Amino acid sequence: MLHPSYTDLMNVVNAGVEEGETPIVNSRYSIVLATAKRARQIIGGAEPLIDPKGRKPLSTAVEELNVGAMKITTADDEEDDI
Repeated sequence: MLHPSYTDLMNVVNAGVEEGETPIVNSRYSIVLATAKRARQIIGGAEPLIDPKGRKPLSTAVEELNVGAMKITTADDEEDDI
């Protein structure tokens, strides 16, 4: 079983969203994609944003998301940066 749960992770990601705004993440699928992408970055040599403590890359990515070290951006946010 995944600890923290998908619901907990969605609450962490959407914590900064004000009432009435569209949530950043509204499905488990988005959480899975974001953590898988981050795990691939770690496997590829990116430095973990937290102390990995011997964890596997996916567990490290989940923990980064849970503690708020990693942020999920939408496609709209990425276009604004260009």
